[in-house]
Amino acid sequence: MPSPRLYAHPFSSYSQKALIALYEHDTPFEYRSLEDPLAREELAALWPLQRFPILVDRQRVVLEASCVIEYLDVHYPGPKRLVPTDPKAALEVRMLDRFFDNYVATPQQKAVFDALRPEGSRDPYGVTEAKAQLERAYAWLDRHMDGREWAAGDDFSLADCAAAPFLFYADWTHSIAPAFSRVRAYRTRLLARPSFARAVDEARPYRAYFPLGAPDRD
Repeated sequence: MPSPRLYAHPFSSYSQKALIALYEHDTPFEYRSLEDPLAREELAALWPLQRFPILVDRQRVVLEASCVIEYLDVHYPGPKRLVPTDPKAALEVRMLDRFFDNYVATPQQKAVFDALRPEGSRDPYGVTEAKAQLERAYAWLDRHMDGREWAAGDDFSLADCAAAPFLFYADWTHSIAPAFSRVRAYRTRLLARPSFARAVDEARPYRAYFPLGAPDRD
């Protein structure tokens, strides 16, 4: 049976989110890096919106990183599930996944995408608002992480797959202040996780793509 194919880019935060799950599960897969023009053509044929990552498993195309992770949990399970079988625990994991997607990744990307615009088309007010939202997200997460190792429950989960790349790039975009010590410590733990450390290392050659200037750390 052929291995599933992941269409992704190593420097993409959402791609890294899916990659973490694949590495956590030690799932064999074909990595169709979108640095390759042929892979980009294949992605366009499979998914006209050309957003990524997507997972292709036989005749099924799985869209969106969170859904890719849930699909892997069902069809390619690892030693531990990334979404718990208990419905209440699963709800907590999914809620935190949505928090990182909507309140960390979205404002972080607002600032990055704005920097990619031509000078006359930028939105400084929107960027200021996005950074303010990141501050509020950091403050909430700092309280939430009191006494916790991982974002939801006792085990590494889908929520942490989301947190790792989003906090990684958010700190580059709008640094996590020392006052948010629990968030900073959590980010450090995520960077030490072998699955995420591997994704970070694979993305190092592409740091010049970061329009705000990748910091000389991490």
